[in-house]
Amino acid sequence: ARPPRKHLSTRLAALQVQKESRLRVAASLTVAEYLLPRWLVAFRTQHPDTGLQLTSHNSTDTAADVLSGTADIGFVEGPDTPDGLDSQVVAHDRLMLVVGNSHRWARRRGIDPAQLASIALVSREQGSGTRTYLEHQLHATGHDPLTAPILELSSTTAIKNAVISGIGPAVLSSLAVTNELASGTLIAIPIRQLDLRRALRAIWPAHQRLHGPARDLVHTAAQRAPH
Repeated sequence: ARPPRKHLSTRLAALQVQKESRLRVAASLTVAEYLLPRWLVAFRTQHPDTGLQLTSHNSTDTAADVLSGTADIGFVEGPDTPDGLDSQVVAHDRLMLVVGNSHRWARRRGIDPAQLASIALVSREQGSGTRTYLEHQLHATGHDPLTAPILELSSTTAIKNAVISGIGPAVLSSLAVTNELASGTLIAIPIRQLDLRRALRAIWPAHQRLHGPARDLVHTAAQRAPH
């Protein structure tokens, strides 16, 4: 016999509540390290009973997690919305060229894109939002592609330490270098004729309406993030 309609509705409602009692979030490293902590603190006041699972890696892998259903919501740094996903801009940052305070460029007032492209940078791996955005902007403005990196590292902290030690310059998010610029261990070098202000996006599967905790986290991010 079929279960009574009322019991079926109750079971479906219970399944929905169970689903919304856990939110799986994937985020690029810059967002995960410098923005998500404050967003999650605010989110917890709205959803104290919602469990959170956070995975952080580069923007390409974050998009793959959302597309595969491994994550319910993602946050990325790339220049465009990845295929198969919808997005909402929730914040902005700016990429900055930084060098250690003993580097030969430390006293320069600026460089042009050709000079930037000619030097081997300390860089994140292929697929990172920061590297992808820099490459995209150089290509879009008709400048030469980047020289192969002098060193590839998988974390922003490792890159900053390498730059401070004098291995080479790096291009990093303004969010990541605030303390080092204030202390003088890193020096910012303006890049002329290249706009490196970028959008940070929340992403979710295309044609899927955001609801519940995922919608509220995106709303919290948009309210509290730098613009």
